[in-house]
Amino acid sequence: VQLVESGGASVQAGGSLRLSCAASGFNFDDYAVGWFRQAPGKEREAVSCISRSDDSTYYPDTVKGRFTMYRDTGKNMVHLQMNSLKPEDTAVYFCTASSWYLGTKAATYDYWGQGTQVTVSS
Repeated sequence: VQLVESGGASVQAGGSLRLSCAASGFNFDDYAVGWFRQAPGKEREAVSCISRSDDSTYYPDTVKGRFTMYRDTGKNMVHLQMNSLKPEDTAVYFCTASSWYLGTKAATYDYWGQGTQVTVSS
């Protein structure tokens, strides 16, 4: 079982990035999937989650309207489209999968990728 993130980069405020997560060893569609981020000195926080079975989504207020998560079923991938990026979005972003229906807490997730760095400059 492996999750591999890609797409992290350094961008200016107001820019966009698309993060991707590729799964191997299991079917992403059978799991809830989350994107979490962790900035230095801060706790890991969920920025987007998509549920098992019906693809309900969760976004915290800090990213709602700017971030969109979606599945790419044919490629066993998920993506996180991030628009209108702000310096406070700077963090390492992690892809994760859970056997729960939908989780917004890191403890509910079973598998984690290594993370990809996103840096937003003002």
